[in-house]
Amino acid sequence: MIEHKADGVVGGTGLGPVIEWRRRYTNGLIITDLLVLIWVIFGTQIAWFGLASSDVQISGRFKDFALSYTGASALVVGAWMLLLGIFGTRSYRVLGTGTQEYRLIADSSIRLFGLVAIVAFLFKVDFARGYILIAFPLGVLVLLLSRWMWRQWLGVKRAHGEYSSRVLLVGSEVSTAYLAKELARSPSAGYFVVGACVPGGSVAGYLQDTSIPIFVSIDRLDEAMVSTGADTVVIASSESLSAERIRQISWSLEPGRQHLVVAPSLTDIGGPRIHTRPVAGLPLIHVETPRYTGAKQFTKRAFDIVASTLLILVLSPLLALIIVSVRLTSSGPIFFRQERIGINGSRFSMLKFRSMVINAEELLDQLHTQHRDEGNSILFKMKNDPRVTPIGRVLRRFSLDELPQLFNVLMGSMSLVGPRPPLEREVDQYDSHVHRRFLVKPGITGLWQVSGRSNLSWEDTVRLDLYYVENWSITGDIHILWRTAKAVIGRDGAY
Repeated sequence: MIEHKADGVVGGTGLGPVIEWRRRYTNGLIITDLLVLIWVIFGTQIAWFGLASSDVQISGRFKDFALSYTGASALVVGAWMLLLGIFGTRSYRVLGTGTQEYRLIADSSIRLFGLVAIVAFLFKVDFARGYILIAFPLGVLVLLLSRWMWRQWLGVKRAHGEYSSRVLLVGSEVSTAYLAKELARSPSAGYFVVGACVPGGSVAGYLQDTSIPIFVSIDRLDEAMVSTGADTVVIASSESLSAERIRQISWSLEPGRQHLVVAPSLTDIGGPRIHTRPVAGLPLIHVETPRYTGAKQFTKRAFDIVASTLLILVLSPLLALIIVSVRLTSSGPIFFRQERIGINGSRFSMLKFRSMVINAEELLDQLHTQHRDEGNSILFKMKNDPRVTPIGRVLRRFSLDELPQLFNVLMGSMSLVGPRPPLEREVDQYDSHVHRRFLVKPGITGLWQVSGRSNLSWEDTVRLDLYYVENWSITGDIHILWRTAKAVIGRDGAY
């Protein structure tokens, strides 16, 4: 049930505090960005040159002009702060969720690096290369870490209804209830639903399974916004609203303080695939069809090869320790090979460290009849599976049993990130649309693994896998790998 926390917003229901929290949050980002850049740039200067003063060498027509590295560092900090603002890295529209904030930080930093290189070339400024090559990458990493820490704090606030846009949904009862449910699933996005306006509704009350109040008159939308303290109107469906009526709603909102959002009927479409193009006053939405070949596929394969090779080298002592542990604590082979279904329905042998008894497959049918699946109607998972060995229980807890799949990635049958590789008996139970998950290689990790794993229902598992298939990107893969590390440490859904 979705709770309606009318008192969970900073400053009550007025519109002023909504603008105020955005200003306070932005000011906080400005301060921490400045502190980060001062620490990185001047810290690099001191580490490279020491406390002794040093000058930037300038030749050509400016050969008589001397610029200290302290002055150069101050200019770099100022320019970096300026570009972070110009690129909108502190805009409330990109804060709290998604990767857009991080991409803008990286993009603005790369542009600054290029600008410094161009200025140094044109004016023959002889910067110390080590100073530049250390300061910029380190600055980007620490900026991203700082923003990630801010995002964790903001996520906690938004989970309690604070630091969020207060949303009034407009549309049919079915569409508003669906959208309220979806927005409640992602509180970090910053949309806190406080009411729903259902034009032509029979009676006021509450949305199904929620405590969100319903208003039935679109003509009294302004009163509904005042009573709920809403600052954002979201059109959930436009079947009962004409284009003229939507225009009137837009005109009735207070500029700069109240906002209009239109939720299209498109679902599970990633942002990079959506482009808006105004034509004759119509905001046409272009949705690119997903691509599974060409440069993106080559880049993904290259990333898999490089990353899997590095991980195998770095983790080789751990792999050796696990091999010895499995050999000494249980009889049977060290590795478990199992046929799985991969890209385009091809079969491949997936490697894992053996975490079960030797006759685990023979005991599966017996367990199927004795126990109903715990959390998923197709994937058989048990929290206390009697087939798991003592060392296997530890390996599964931390997903260490899946490390040999790095060799599957290196050989090309799997990817680091992708849908879960299914068994053939699972594929036999798939609905036709689920087979779209075979358009890309299966992965060691994926959205399913970082969003709850075995705790998810089958419907949620399919939805997440298909979303990945439709919207995968290298940036998204890196984000999933980062979330995987957090999920492994948290051990949620791992058994």
